[in-house]
Formats: sequence, structure tokens, C-alpha cells
Amino acid sequence: MNIKFGKIVVALTLTFCGLSLSACAVTQRSGISAPLVIQEQGSFSVGGTVISEPGTFDPITQGAYNPAGVSPAGQTLHGDHASVFYQIPENARKFPLVFWHGHGQTAKTWETTPDGREGFQNIFLRERYGVYLIDQPRRGRAARSTEATTITATPDEQLWFGIFRLGAWPNFYEGVQFSKAPETLNQFFRQMAPNTGPYNAEVNVAAVSELFNKIGKGILVTHSQSGGPGWRTAIKNDNIRAIVSFEPGGDFLFPEGEAPESIKLAGRTVTPPTVLMADFMRLTKIPIIVFYGDNIPKQPSQNPGQEQWRVFLEVAKTWRDVVNRHGGDVTIVHLPEIGIHGNTHFLMSDLNNLEIADQMSRFLEKKGLN
Repeated sequence: MNIKFGKIVVALTLTFCGLSLSACAVTQRSGISAPLVIQEQGSFSVGGTVISEPGTFDPITQGAYNPAGVSPAGQTLHGDHASVFYQIPENARKFPLVFWHGHGQTAKTWETTPDGREGFQNIFLRERYGVYLIDQPRRGRAARSTEATTITATPDEQLWFGIFRLGAWPNFYEGVQFSKAPETLNQFFRQMAPNTGPYNAEVNVAAVSELFNKIGKGILVTHSQSGGPGWRTAIKNDNIRAIVSFEPGGDFLFPEGEAPESIKLAGRTVTPPTVLMADFMRLTKIPIIVFYGDNIPKQPSQNPGQEQWRVFLEVAKTWRDVVNRHGGDVTIVHLPEIGIHGNTHFLMSDLNNLEIADQMSRFLEKKGLN
């Protein structure tokens, strides 16, 4: 259900223009020191399923809360939906942006950065794009799952410090675009969230496709783990007019017979998935841009936090060539190659996120999607 709050005016005074010329291009177009005017905002659930337990529900004998457990006979469970928060600015552009988080994350990825600056949610609202922020099924505010799982409490943050390329614990990479203030790392670790049911890409694709059925044409923006389901959602739903993907993993979709060989990676084998040619060709009908950050080596590395991204970037380049050979429009941007350095796996919240947003904004403008 859409909930209209009318116009919400938030006045913010920020001083970003010292960061870079391209960052200033965003801020100047956005009028960042001016009030941010929201025409409409709200939240809803989309997709999902309903399961039920055989029997007849008795509102008297089963109607009281029992700390020992619930008697499920005759009762239902709504789950496996996505949770969506949206904001539409005044004089919004034609196509809204749908932001989909990655592994261990929620919509928080796109909100305020760990060091307290504006994230892509506000940056692109200031660019007059409508924004939709997803919590995918079985994650965050969409936690109601129809399948059980066990949630552990295993300390693992130093592992992610490396995989997300902040550095090799306990040291940050030199020049990394991440604040070294202890409170920033504290905030970063606390934005992680567990799966509340088994991870199922098909469930996620179904829910996000339903979102595009509901809102119509828009731009899908994925990060990391949502990259793979993002390709499948674009195959499923014609309302996706373009994809902007930040550091997707290695599950790029190839047509049958054209996938690269499986790759050994830190004790596991990465096999690029294949789809029917008719499905693959749907990816050639929309413009796609893929961004990768810094500290990704060109040669095999003993550092697993870097090596997996070297492999994924190589697969991405191979995939780009295959899609474009079939008439598609895929661009891979490895940021250090265009002079932008220090970015982690979380480009959208790095210290230079205005500069990254400007790269994305220029792509949308170039493709006539603004």
C-alpha cells in the first residue's frame, strides 16, 4: 500500500565541493545546499508467498500468547517478500532507481554512510530521481521466511574487512577511501544483517520482478551478491530499462556453449552459469554498466580478499565481450584505470561517493535515461 505523506521538506547545508571537480558536478546539479523536497514517500512489501498448516484454528484455545510455542493448526504464514521504502522527489525524473543490496547487507547500504555523510539515497534524490530501497526476502525488514534456518553468532568481521577490501586486518590499504576513525568501522560492522531463511536467488528474483511490475519502468542498481539475481530479474522483467552494477560477483550469465572454463578460487570452483540463448539475448537489449574499485591485482595474489575480485573482474570482462558480440551494450569501469583510486567494495559509501555517483549519473545521462 502506498502511503502519501505529502511534501516533506528537509533543509540541509553541506559543503562537498572541496572533494573533486566531478563531485561538484553532482552537487551543483543537485543544488545540495538547497532544501530537499520529497513529493511522496512510503513503504510496502512485494512478492512473497503464504503457507498454511492443516487443521482448524480455534481462536479460544489457540488465541493466547504461549511462551512455550505456538500451535500452528489452521494458521497461515506470509513470508519471502521484499520490503521496500521509497521516496519520490518533486519534479522527479522519468525513471526511478531501484537499489538492491549485497550479501550480509540491507537497504542501509544506500542510506547514510558509516562516517555519517549522505549515501546514494539522498545524493540521487537531489538529482531528482525517485529512489526505491529494497530489503530482499529473508533479510532485514523482510525477515519473515517460510523456511527455517539457524542463525549463528560467529565472529567474522576481520574476514569481511579483507573481502570488502578495506585492507588486510588490522591494516587499512594505503589511500583507501574509507575513514579510519574507529566509530566509522564500528558503524560499518553494525550494518551487517543475517539471512533469516536459506538464501534463494529465485525467491529474490521473483520479489524484485514483482516490484518492477508494481512501479513500472526503472533502473536497477545492484551491489555485489545482488548482481547475479539482477541479471536474471532483467531477463524476467522488461520494465528494467538499464542496470548499474557495483562489484557484482562471478555469476555472470553466459549463453550455453560460450561460458569460460570453471575457475579454482580459494578451495572452491567458480563455474559461470549459462542460460538459453533466447534469455541471454534479453540482456543485450538494455545498457549495462559495471563498476569495480581499487586494490584488485592484475596477477594472481596470495591475498584471498583481493584474489576473488581479480577473478570476478576477469569474468566480468569476458562476459562484457560476449554480450557486446551479440549486439549488447555493456561497459566495465575499473576505476583506477580512469584515475579514481582507493575505492573499497562499498563504492557507494566510500569517502569519494559523490565522485562515484557522478560516474553513474553521467552514464544515465549518456544513455538518455535521465
